[in-house]
Amino acid sequence: MNSSSILYPESFSEEPSRARIGIFDSGVGGLTVLRELYRQLPSESILYFGDTARLPYGTRTPGEILQFVREILTWMVQQGVKMVIMACNTSSALALEAVRSEFSVPILGVILPGARAAVERGRRIGVIATPATAASNAYRRAILEMDPAVAVWQVGCPTFVPLIEQGRIDDPYTCEVAREYLAPLLQQQIDTLIYGCTHYPLLGPVLRSIVPDSVRLVDPAVHVVAAAARELELLGLRNTRSPLPTRFGVSGSPQQFAQLSVQWLGHTPTVEKVSLPAALCGPVPLESGE
Repeated sequence: MNSSSILYPESFSEEPSRARIGIFDSGVGGLTVLRELYRQLPSESILYFGDTARLPYGTRTPGEILQFVREILTWMVQQGVKMVIMACNTSSALALEAVRSEFSVPILGVILPGARAAVERGRRIGVIATPATAASNAYRRAILEMDPAVAVWQVGCPTFVPLIEQGRIDDPYTCEVAREYLAPLLQQQIDTLIYGCTHYPLLGPVLRSIVPDSVRLVDPAVHVVAAAARELELLGLRNTRSPLPTRFGVSGSPQQFAQLSVQWLGHTPTVEKVSLPAALCGPVPLESGE
């Protein structure tokens, strides 16, 4: 492993509250969660990782997702984070419960906070998500556990993440695809729409132009950060000093990520190439039935 590809942890053994919060996603979608952290928890220091070499996650098998998440969490723990937010609905749906017992740091997913916010707002709830998240039924289960009387419809949107990662948000084709994905939900007269992927708020203007004004849009990023704030307070881990600069790492091209993310961050970030822990890398065994 080349030393230039490693982000070395700061030492916070005496002040664990000063350690960073880790956020990871398959690409730039997690920047929607990062922006909420900046807004709601401006004193916190952050480590962001985008697994850009292996996106999109939404068409991966559950076995692949679980391995990817274990690799990323192992690396983040090595970096000394005090908490991890899975800024990825696919990972939250397919791996969160499995890895929570394997790692010592608190790990938060986006699905439960998003589902809870939707139930508080509507009775006819639509979910747009990656195919893997939609197939997992994670949002449907979470919503119906909170209120069995709510109606839920889900649509898998395989093209959205690649279009966003290619910087094609304003492309007319993206609007055409969005109309096609939203049509079955609008036919059901939904009153609430959940962004079931952290990439999707980046399509906000496109989606808002298609759905009626009466439809409430739920961004789970807002609610998972609020949950993180409560957890940090409970654990006595809120940082009260000035934050350190955000660190960005990716598994793919640092230049491509920096160029794509500048439109949402407002500046060009310094991005480092990360080699995930070699001990956990390698071919993913196929699970039965996949």
